[in-house]
Amino acid sequence: MSSSRITLSEDWAVVFLGFLIILLAVAGLSIPTPQYKWNDGTALASLLTASNGTSVFFQFLFAYAIVIIGAFITGKSVRSQLVGFPFVFMLTLVALVLSGNAFLNDLGLETVIFSLLLGLLVGNLFKLPQWFRDSLNAELLVKIGLVLLGTRVIFSDILKAGSLGLVQSLIVVLSVWYFAFWLCRKFKVDDELTMMISSAVSICGVSAAIATSGAIKGDSKKLSYVVSMVLIAAIPMMIGMPYIANALGFPEEVTGAWLGGSIDTTGAVVASGSLVGERALEISTIVKFSQNVLLGIAALAISIYWTYRGTPDGQYVEKPGLGVIWERFPKFVLGFIGASLLFSFVLDAATVSAVKGGVKSIQGLWFALAFTSIGLETNFKDLLGNNSIKPFYVFLAAQFFNILITLAVAWWLFA
Repeated sequence: MSSSRITLSEDWAVVFLGFLIILLAVAGLSIPTPQYKWNDGTALASLLTASNGTSVFFQFLFAYAIVIIGAFITGKSVRSQLVGFPFVFMLTLVALVLSGNAFLNDLGLETVIFSLLLGLLVGNLFKLPQWFRDSLNAELLVKIGLVLLGTRVIFSDILKAGSLGLVQSLIVVLSVWYFAFWLCRKFKVDDELTMMISSAVSICGVSAAIATSGAIKGDSKKLSYVVSMVLIAAIPMMIGMPYIANALGFPEEVTGAWLGGSIDTTGAVVASGSLVGERALEISTIVKFSQNVLLGIAALAISIYWTYRGTPDGQYVEKPGLGVIWERFPKFVLGFIGASLLFSFVLDAATVSAVKGGVKSIQGLWFALAFTSIGLETNFKDLLGNNSIKPFYVFLAAQFFNILITLAVAWWLFA
């Protein structure tokens, strides 16, 4: 006798899971927020106190339950998640502790960087069982994180910076995207990598690459390749750019706009802005959030372009139509927008203040878990065998153009 169950596509599942977390928090569930900050051996040992250890344990149980529900509603193996997820969490916990070091934190090195590196190290040094590799689902994890990221895009905060941040974002995104697209075509980079690289460089790094991959139903190995490039480039940028700005005497407003428009990950923007000053931190965060707002618009535009693009002989790759566009559109973007609207216009300020700490903590955990999984999924031999070094050089060239054009626009608008 066979049993059947109703399943959701991954796109809709992440919207459901993201809002399940949000609604539980709004309903009064206290999401644990463990502390990982330390600067010496004594402070490191304090992370093992009973209260902090309990917070870590309950955060694990909360994430464990969400992952198991996710496996059940998408028709995946629940058993593989029951066995495999604790290992992914333990590796991620090591990354959280490493990134909590005061010195590394001051350098702007985010948890996701350590998560990716640890995942790559373990995944490439050890032969992991195939059932475990099959259980990894980085895209599901990161898309839940992106839905939760919407809770931090508060429209009133963006409007406080006036229209300048939005103006800069529009100019930079459009010019950098087109330049990266043109450069990829010039060097004959394949279509999928072209779209992911162009979006990652111009909009908001990893988030944009994942949204684009969802819109074009891209290859997961190519997505891993682009994600790795984004994080590799982010390290010298978030460390070097604040010092360059200080050495050249840039005004804080210009520096903040430059950092917010150039550096690809929100956490790295916050870290680098903090190295300059409060005003730079404020402007950089607003500019980056302004770019995040454009994520949904970009995903829709890419879905339409990918549907209607033509082949060299003038034929359509797919028969154009609204149904095809809707099928390609990454539904997690709707969750991202919905979460932003909920926290911007529906919930009162007291509720937002009460729940934002726990939601931010669990959102950071989802990103960290996702990058650990990306590292574990990524095999260097396969990665380099399927992708030449040429796209990496194109990505670096486009990123350099991004740095220059963003500085010019930031100086024009904020000097």
